[in-house]
Amino acid sequence: MNLEIIKAIKGLLDIPQKIVIIPHKNPDGDAIGSTLGLWHFLKGKGQDATIIVPNDFPKFLKWMPGSEQIVNFERDSSVAKSLINKASVIFTLDFNHLGRIGQLQPLLENSSATFVMIDHHQEPDDYAKIMYSDVSMSSTCEMVFNVIEGLDELESITPELAISLYTGIMTDTGSFKYSSTTSRTHLVVAKLIERGAKNTEAHNKVYDTNTPSRLHLLGCALKNMVILEEYHTAFITLSQDELDTYDYKKGDTEGFVNYGLTLEGIVFAVIFIENREEGIVKISFRSEGDFSVNEFARAHFNGGGHTNAAGGRSDVSIEETISLFKSLLPQYKDDLNA
Repeated sequence: MNLEIIKAIKGLLDIPQKIVIIPHKNPDGDAIGSTLGLWHFLKGKGQDATIIVPNDFPKFLKWMPGSEQIVNFERDSSVAKSLINKASVIFTLDFNHLGRIGQLQPLLENSSATFVMIDHHQEPDDYAKIMYSDVSMSSTCEMVFNVIEGLDELESITPELAISLYTGIMTDTGSFKYSSTTSRTHLVVAKLIERGAKNTEAHNKVYDTNTPSRLHLLGCALKNMVILEEYHTAFITLSQDELDTYDYKKGDTEGFVNYGLTLEGIVFAVIFIENREEGIVKISFRSEGDFSVNEFARAHFNGGGHTNAAGGRSDVSIEETISLFKSLLPQYKDDLNA
């Protein structure tokens, strides 16, 4: 990675700082893993560091070492505000636009702290003084490892830090099957296992722990799947009523969108999830090959992400959202058939 970025980060950490680490709203495995990994590193160096999440994160990530120390803004807003107001350095991880942090956005916009961005999504904003942005990276966790390596601190990686970064890399690469997984990614993972990451434990706790209600919800989702062979597309819908019927908990729909891509001939998979409380429809997009769901999400659904994995949202009903989505497909027919 860029030597100037390493020098700048080292300059910040050479003196005691009050540090806040923030991931995006609705944090996933990479967001929680990278923030915890960085937090373990900074605490080990004697820094005063705290993680603040905009809202809660899935139960299947709450086994990770240090997760009980994370401050949830929705639950402890006064504590979070005080920490942000006092912060001299703010690390923003796994997002590149302040619009991704919900109600934390105005607090960060008014902060006088030095901002450090570590992120692998496309089209970053320039709010941070120090920007480590690389869309070729498998995950933000791999980037945090690169920072630690660049600081010549690999020997400071504890088992707790190692399992945090391993888990984030594992989840953001789809257990190392996505095209973003490089030989370098495997070398990083090997080093993390050497430093104490228990890879089998991470896989079991993230992927192999289910509840009857989640499996029933998956059954409902698969039953709702619509296949549009003409466009090599499959989409799933889940209404709020269906979520309520199966006692939905945050994180229960993780990975559902990927089932569409397991079908022969499908290159574009989508899931639409109604969120009545927020008055929106949350959307996840996945693709194979060169079809950019990042561009599709940015153009039509207030979102973005990576070429083959992106998210978005719609402010109209789920029925209207699906109708709009289907009306867009003809203009992408050639790309989807390529």
